[in-house]
Amino acid sequence: MVATAFRHPVGIIQLHGSASDAGFASKCGHSSFRFISKNFAVDVALLRKGHCSYRQGQQRIVSALSSQAQTTYPSLSNSHVESALILIRHGESMWNEKNLFTGCVDVPLTKRGVDEAIEAGKKISNIPVDMIYTSSLIRAQMTAMLTMTQHHCKKVPIIMHNENRQAKAWSQIYSGDTEKQSIPVITAWQLNERMYGELQGLHKLETAERYGMQQVHEWRRSYSSPPPNGESLEMCSNRAVAYFKDNIQPQLQSGRHVMVAAHGNSLRSIIMYLEGLTSQEVVSLELPTGLPLLYIYKEGKFMRRGSPIGPTQAGVYAYTEDLALYKQKLDEKLF
Repeated sequence: MVATAFRHPVGIIQLHGSASDAGFASKCGHSSFRFISKNFAVDVALLRKGHCSYRQGQQRIVSALSSQAQTTYPSLSNSHVESALILIRHGESMWNEKNLFTGCVDVPLTKRGVDEAIEAGKKISNIPVDMIYTSSLIRAQMTAMLTMTQHHCKKVPIIMHNENRQAKAWSQIYSGDTEKQSIPVITAWQLNERMYGELQGLHKLETAERYGMQQVHEWRRSYSSPPPNGESLEMCSNRAVAYFKDNIQPQLQSGRHVMVAAHGNSLRSIIMYLEGLTSQEVVSLELPTGLPLLYIYKEGKFMRRGSPIGPTQAGVYAYTEDLALYKQKLDEKLF
């Protein structure tokens, strides 16, 4: 498979077509291109008679698509398996409510946070989920579990206890049918919130009075400045993105659908990687609590499909054909 990218101010155009093993000229009567921008993606099949050739290291000029192009998702006979990636920041925690620096202190959700997680579950109830990754902190784990109570697949999320041999043995499932109706939940400290050091437990207004608003703003919104004995966003990003690349992305590449329930800074770091944001862009990225973001992983690329505007499916996400078929199968089982 050859993929040639053409960069243009309005986005990226990628050509896809068959090539020989040697990478030289090859005939292709069926190929496709994809236009990707920060706002939408368009897949178009190119079916024509004749020949086209690709040469290693050579780029062909293609007419750039206008930013006004209509977004369509036709069926492609040579389309590859796609995977869904759901990112969700935990619901409001009890320290969020009190306006305290939380960081890696392990506090639970408020009632509002519980409600946010349940509403998030309604919004993704028709999006496939095969695996769940979450941090080692209870507020993210509660969010993941409560979200899945609303999913139409009715599968049960089960935390995997692989910390030692005994824990793994004692939590083993001995029914194949039950295991098929379960979703493994993997916890990882690498997905934890940024560690705020000596700010943890302090009220944010009191912290500004003690250290000055300018200093606190720099600690919170700069990319590389850590608070006393804490982590910078860059340090948090290094561990979160490395874990994503090593553990989560391979699952997506194999065709599994993944949900990640984590924290503001660890998720900002992952989004920075997914969307190629700069360090200046990521510091201004805000993620509301309990709001799921949907990405599609296909052909080595992540495409953002939007975030929900309400609890119903209509107009919530830009469904791909595969997601629409999954929803149809769920509906057939439910109704």
